[in-house]
Amino acid sequence: MPLPESSDCKFTSDLTICRVLNGLWQVSGAHGRIDRRRAIEEMFAYHDAGFTTWDLADHYGPAEDFIGEFRREFAERHGAARLAEIHAFTKWVPRPGPMTRRVVDDAIDVSLSRMGVGTLDLLQFHWWEYSDHRYLDALKHLADLQHDRKIRHLALTNFDTERLRIITENGIRIVSNQVQYSLVDRRPEIQMVVFCSDHGISLLTYGTVLGGLLAEKYLGQPEPPRGALNTASLQKYKNMIDAWGGWALFQELLAVLKAIADRHRVSIANVGVRYILDRTAVGGVIVGARLGIAEHLADNARVFSFALDDADRARIETVLGRSHDLFESIGDCGDEYR
Repeated sequence: MPLPESSDCKFTSDLTICRVLNGLWQVSGAHGRIDRRRAIEEMFAYHDAGFTTWDLADHYGPAEDFIGEFRREFAERHGAARLAEIHAFTKWVPRPGPMTRRVVDDAIDVSLSRMGVGTLDLLQFHWWEYSDHRYLDALKHLADLQHDRKIRHLALTNFDTERLRIITENGIRIVSNQVQYSLVDRRPEIQMVVFCSDHGISLLTYGTVLGGLLAEKYLGQPEPPRGALNTASLQKYKNMIDAWGGWALFQELLAVLKAIADRHRVSIANVGVRYILDRTAVGGVIVGARLGIAEHLADNARVFSFALDDADRARIETVLGRSHDLFESIGDCGDEYR
């Protein structure tokens, strides 16, 4: 069954995307071995099911190469004219240092070559050290590359609200910021959402299903030992749960989500994704794709089959209201990386 029209959003004036994006961090090597041939075939299955938008990065192992190979095979099967159906959003995550035009050009040319495109639909820029203000140099060069049509739209990943304000005040047009946002981590709602709403900036969110922890599999289960968390995502988001309120409170949240999910005949993960998709300024939610290892296409599609009502949200809030303030303990969006 094709996805409903509600699965798409007008991300920019010239770019319509699927609101559930396929995340390719899972091919980086920290989530199990990925068979290249099986992965490419599964990318066709995702596309055919309506999940046509991909999130990746220059440092996600072979992710950009996978997009390039997928595009080449897609053109062979369906014709080059249909390549416009595929949207692949990559990232540039440079080491701090001089940000000359040559440095920026060379980095973007590598991504263009690996992905087999003449223009990047969306380039999401990350910077490790705010005290090094050369991130503004990099962004100004990236903006110049928009004029050269190497980049269609410029975006950020894991920038906080203060730096987003500085970038905007420097006249650099940003269309989105990718941040961690989930039922457990609602830090974007403190400052980021208001700023983005006021400036026409969308949020692309990750960590929304907590690396797979937001699932029936963990309901009613004892706290897993560290050794049982066999992917980088499981380990990362278990740490977030610990900071948020701990395993016992998380079990209460899962129980509430399960009751809501059963009422709507969907999954716990569906409820978590739907909740974030409904939040102000959110353009899309990134759900990891473990290509060739685990497939959740049918479940992901159910995100668009139901709506949460006020009673659902009130039940969720009774649990969330007893959690710790992660903005106070960690800081604004992306501060955990700095």
